This record gives sequence, structure tokens and C-alpha cells, in this order.
Amino acid sequence: MKSGSNSRRNMLMLTIILLGFRAVAIEGEIVYTDGEVLVLQGSNETDAFIGMEVGEGDTVETLENALAVIRLAGGTEIKMRESTILTLDSLGEQVSVNLTRGGVFSRVYRQAVDRYEVRTQSAVAGVRGTEFFVAYGRTIGEQPDIWLCVNEGSVEVSITETDEKVIVEAGLGINIVGGVKLTKPKFYPWTLDLNWNTDPGVGDVKDTTDLDQAYSDLLGQDYD
Repeated sequence: MKSGSNSRRNMLMLTIILLGFRAVAIEGEIVYTDGEVLVLQGSNETDAFIGMEVGEGDTVETLENALAVIRLAGGTEIKMRESTILTLDSLGEQVSVNLTRGGVFSRVYRQAVDRYEVRTQSAVAGVRGTEFFVAYGRTIGEQPDIWLCVNEGSVEVSITETDEKVIVEAGLGINIVGGVKLTKPKFYPWTLDLNWNTDPGVGDVKDTTDLDQAYSDLLGQDYD
């Protein structure tokens, strides 16, 4: 299992605060895989399989050209793109996951959790809504860029060190440059290519969006 940075100095936290019925289970389940997916449980690393239970402290890794869909209590779903590492730090009424590489789609149902967090290496954000995408981009400076795109609801993004904040509405995206600079929310054409589907029963779930090519939307704008 490849390790990711656990820097506390710059930490991006995506938070959904929702009211409703509380989840009673603390476990999750891998409901779909494609390609090679690994699960680290304690010191034991195994190949993931459909129906495999995952819990607090477990780390799931998708290798190249692979993907996984994790369903948590209450129906909340996390779809992992290829080359992604995600640790399930806390499950249950309050969910916290740590993204150390790659990208994830999160679909959070209001009746499922009171609070939902996705953490990465660089800034801090609070999410209000039900569906969003976050992924690592290029590393231009010391810290990698972070992509954030909202499909439903809204996301409040802030930088830890400066407390700078911005709200990203549905249909808009933001780039957190080097983990320290918030760009203005706007529509990025490349986000139309994102595959939000998490149910293989209704269609393809694999997202093949070229995030590196997406930087053509940013040149001369976000790096001024």
C-alpha cells in the first residue's frame, strides 16, 4: 500500500452538515470493483471483492485503470477513480475519509449522516449539499493543486492558514492552487465529462475524464 502525506499544517476538509435520521451501522461495503483494488485492514493487505466489508481505519487503493464504489450506512456512496488512495477514518453518524491520492465522487444522502468530511493534503472546506467531486491536480509548487466540483448543493471552501472562504454552488468548480490559493468559482467545460453515476445497473460507472488536460481551462487565469 502506497502511503500519502498526513500533513496537519495544510489540510483540506470537505464537510457536509446534514439534519435527519442518524445511521446506526459503522461499517461500509465495497459494492463494485473494476480492475485491481487493494484493501489494507490493520497490517493485512488483500484484494478487494464485491460484498467485502470495510470499516474504520481501513485503506482502499485503486491501481491504474481500476475503480471501486464503497457504500456506507444509509446509502452514502463513494466512487474512487483509478490510482486513488482513501482511508476510512471515521464511519457512522459522522463520516471522515482521508484522500491522499487520486480523486473521489461522494454522494451523500441526508438521512445517512450528520456530518461528512473528505480530507486531503492541503486546505480546508465545508460542504453543504449531497454530491461533489474532489481530486488532486498538478503539483506546480510545494503542494499539489486540488480540484473541487459540485453537482448538487453547495460547498464552502476555506484555507486553514488565512481563513479565506468561498462557497461553490452546484454546476461550478474551483481550483485550490498549491493548497493556499482559492480561485473564484466558475463553470469549467471539462466538468461536463465527469461521470457521476455510481450504479453499474443503470450504466457505466467508470470516469475517464482527463484531469491533466483540464488544465487548459486554467492557463492564464488561476495562476496569475
